[in-house]
Amino acid sequence: MEDSDSSRERYLRNVLREMVTYIAFLITVCILTYGMVSANMYYYTKVMSQLFLDTPLSAGDPSSFRSLSTMEDFWKFTEGPFLKGMYWEVWYNNKSLPENQSLIYYENLLLGVPRLRQVKVRNESEREIQDCYNMYTPSNEDTASFGPKNGTAWVYTAESEMAGSGYWGQISKYGAGGYYQDLSRTREESATQLQFLKDHLWLDRGTRAVFLDFSVYNGNINLFCIARLLVEFPATGGVLTSWQFQTVRLIRYVSSWDYFVGLCEVAFCIFILYYVVEEVLEIHIHRLHYFKNLWNCLDVLIVVLSVVAIIMNVTRTAMVGDRMKGLLENHSAHPSFEALATLQVQFNNVAAVIVFFSWVKLFKFINFNKTMSQLSGTMSRCAKDLVGFAIMFFIIFLAYAQLAYLVFGTQVNDFSTFQASIFTQFRIILRDFEFSEIEESNPVLGPIYFTTFVFFIVFILMNMFLAIINDTYSEVKADMSQQRSEMEMTDLIKKLRLKKTAVDDISDSLRQAGGKLNFDELRQDLKGKGHTDAEIQAIFAKYDHDGDQELTENEHQQMRDDLEKERMFSVSLLARQEDLDLERNSLTRATSGRSFPRTQDDSEEDDDEDSGHSSRRRGSSSGGSPTKSFKLVRRVDRMEHSIGSIVSKIDAVIVKLETMERAKLKRRDVLSRLLDGVMEDERLSRDTDVHREMERLVREELERWESDDVVSQASHAQPATPSGPRPPPLLTLHRRPRHQHQRERPCVRSQPDGRKKNTPLETPLYKQPRHFLTYYKGGDKIKKCTE
Repeated sequence: MEDSDSSRERYLRNVLREMVTYIAFLITVCILTYGMVSANMYYYTKVMSQLFLDTPLSAGDPSSFRSLSTMEDFWKFTEGPFLKGMYWEVWYNNKSLPENQSLIYYENLLLGVPRLRQVKVRNESEREIQDCYNMYTPSNEDTASFGPKNGTAWVYTAESEMAGSGYWGQISKYGAGGYYQDLSRTREESATQLQFLKDHLWLDRGTRAVFLDFSVYNGNINLFCIARLLVEFPATGGVLTSWQFQTVRLIRYVSSWDYFVGLCEVAFCIFILYYVVEEVLEIHIHRLHYFKNLWNCLDVLIVVLSVVAIIMNVTRTAMVGDRMKGLLENHSAHPSFEALATLQVQFNNVAAVIVFFSWVKLFKFINFNKTMSQLSGTMSRCAKDLVGFAIMFFIIFLAYAQLAYLVFGTQVNDFSTFQASIFTQFRIILRDFEFSEIEESNPVLGPIYFTTFVFFIVFILMNMFLAIINDTYSEVKADMSQQRSEMEMTDLIKKLRLKKTAVDDISDSLRQAGGKLNFDELRQDLKGKGHTDAEIQAIFAKYDHDGDQELTENEHQQMRDDLEKERMFSVSLLARQEDLDLERNSLTRATSGRSFPRTQDDSEEDDDEDSGHSSRRRGSSSGGSPTKSFKLVRRVDRMEHSIGSIVSKIDAVIVKLETMERAKLKRRDVLSRLLDGVMEDERLSRDTDVHREMERLVREELERWESDDVVSQASHAQPATPSGPRPPPLLTLHRRPRHQHQRERPCVRSQPDGRKKNTPLETPLYKQPRHFLTYYKGGDKIKKCTE
């Protein structure tokens, strides 16, 4: 038992050391990720989106970019709200701003010039149909020149020359190539360019999408906003609008906080290098068995994502330098920040995933607490049941999704695609759904679909899911309550926090006393810290050479020196022991990544011997007395720990015996009550049967007595024949127990005519008083009841 507790404590020490290291890594990751974002990003995005999305097309037309419906509305938007929002050339008092500068909201600098780009499809006419412009796909994209054919607006530019990336719209994904027109630095020139495009029919029936791209920078908060407005012209006609405002921090190191984040980036790289080496060594040792543990797989995932994030960060920094250099060389060019913004967003996403899994990994250390480990135990135990339930759930769920898509997809936006139907059904489970839409779409199948879906999915399957988890949790909790109690992480932390040696206590007492310390002061102080009188007297007698119960300055200094030597020796010994444990643990890691060390309790004795040899090598620097006293203290501590463990086990056994004794007494009491009840029932039933039988026998005897009386009277009336044989006795009674006659024989009373009559008694026969007349008849003893 002592070896197990000692191994458990060493294991928890290693886990605690690992947890402290990992918490430092987690803090570094959080500083990096949260240092890249701020609340200003949200407000910046909100301001820019409101300016271009919610501004009315004109004073008499309340429509905005969100509600465009025709090509004519698109030209109204570009000539009106777009140009007005893009070029702020005067103050509110009509005072001109600096030339060739556009400060949106007077704070946001327009970088370069805006760009319009369109994507077209070819006319695939047939015999039956004169003109046919299909939906956009890369295969039917139009790349031929049109119109004046004298500029980038009329000549197709390939995706490789645009230095951009594809973009997903509401209908399809569009490539980065197309026909584009870069606007100017002033509003007048840009308006002239737009009018030229409009007059020469830049947009036609083959147009499927138009992109409006621009970038702004706010030096007050050091943020870039890369905006993209998309207008799609589907083959069905009409207009669909979408937008994207990406607020990012591209210039990283400006303020002191940014430099602190840079230091954290360096620390993050060091942590990742350490974990990479650690994971590679563990995989090399354990091979594929290493991946059988879920926490090991999570460690590998975090390390891989961190390496990817570092590569993306380096690439982004290099791209920012190139883009900014090109923008400074040519202010009238369009800065291609779309790919850079996309890379930054992807980097933020990867960093967010790293933070998420890093926090999840904390469960690995929390699981060393029995209460916290119930969650992971429940999920691992019910995993198979949940897999089977998930298969059944998604079969029914997807069947309903296909039904809804086919029935309501043509009329209800929430079911317009199969993917939308799936998400809409999840919303129904969460009670976030408008029933009136499907009812109006199909008055018959709508209510049937909704009612059956809610009944089977919400009421039945979801309650089955909760029942699986609830039952498994109860089983795990019951099993853990019967497990052997072991040292937990919280116990180790308390032990390390509250553990204080006598050396530290005495040093504190000397420090508080100043230059003078008597026996009473030392005794009072050390008694309050849990030391015995014998220890205090031994310490004071060792240094009080003159016996005046007070330490002089020399005695005081000698005690300080000895205590300091002993404290330094104990610290070095503990450090040496921890180093030896680390060396052993590095060679004996288990598959879980942090296995129990294979050291036995005898290693502590080896450490003691090693420390003793090292002390002797140091000569008089440490002395022999501190070493021996420290050994004795350690042995006493181990004995106290063993005794405490034994006492706790004895207490547990006594408690169990008392519980068993109480249960035994309770069972005995219940059995005695059951036996008493059974015996009482048997006695009552037996008495009833006996009473009935005795009454029957008594009645038969009385009838015989009455017949005997009649015969005797007849014999007295006729003379007997002396010579005849003697008749046999008319009544012969067999011997019966006395109590039967007493309980069942009725009383025969005399009548006025001298005859006997069997009078039934109202009360039980055995309860009435009787007088018995004893005589012999036929050789047997007869009792007759008389009045």
